[in-house]
Amino acid sequence: MAFGAYLKHLWNKEPVIMASLGIGMTALILPFVSPLTKYSRKLSLASPYYYPVPVRDDGNMPDVPQHPCEKKGNSLEWLKNF
Repeated sequence: MAFGAYLKHLWNKEPVIMASLGIGMTALILPFVSPLTKYSRKLSLASPYYYPVPVRDDGNMPDVPQHPCEKKGNSLEWLKNF
């Protein structure tokens, strides 16, 4: 109860400081609860960091796709269904 009384007193005495503290707290919390942050992170993780360069397959490379259109890696199906 004392904390609430302190906030009420501070709001009555210095409303500009209280408003700036409220905006600052919102700016700190908002990125963690925003769906934009969630989906931009998912899209960033699904996108390759480097441009894919064709690799000559010697038959001993199971992780390299045979064709550029072959589906390997993270799927973007969640983006189509969004």
